[in-house]
Amino acid sequence: MRKEITEWIISIVVAVALVLLIINFVAKPYTVKGDSMDPTLKDGERVIVNLFGYKFGDIKKGNVIVFHANKTDDYVKRVIGTPGDKIEYKKDQLYVNDKKVDEPYLDYNEKHKMYEYITGTYKPEDFVRDGNKTTIPKGKLLVLGDNREVSKDSRSFGLIDNDQVVGKVAFSFWPLDEFKFGFDPDTKYE
Repeated sequence: MRKEITEWIISIVVAVALVLLIINFVAKPYTVKGDSMDPTLKDGERVIVNLFGYKFGDIKKGNVIVFHANKTDDYVKRVIGTPGDKIEYKKDQLYVNDKKVDEPYLDYNEKHKMYEYITGTYKPEDFVRDGNKTTIPKGKLLVLGDNREVSKDSRSFGLIDNDQVVGKVAFSFWPLDEFKFGFDPDTKYE
């Protein structure tokens, strides 16, 4: 009997250690709060964020990421610009390095917009607030929500630092009927 109890205790300790290891270094669950990524991610949806892949990979334009917005809040947004990019919006049309880029993840919000533009018109210097630079500096990212009319994003708080990034959203798992993965668009940015 004593041997069985010891085995159970060891099994429970190993299971807890594995869960803690996974949550802290591989993947972490998050609950989406707010409508800034709607309809891609809805308020209350539960997602798994890949921590491990981000540490050994790089963040690309189009990735949906979670990052530390401040000491208490984490935000989920889409990466629009990476270091060295010149980002410009002209009447809701995205240009990356002077090339027109489609944003298929905005289709729903474009059809249901309340104002003339959902993103608006922005010049490079509106995003890059470091003097007269027109490209995103090393170690910085430009992030925007998919629901541009309500999103608090780089248009309001500027570029984010790479070290603020928690990881990439791998998939949404709750509610079950909303299960989805593959948040990166088929859009070609390069």
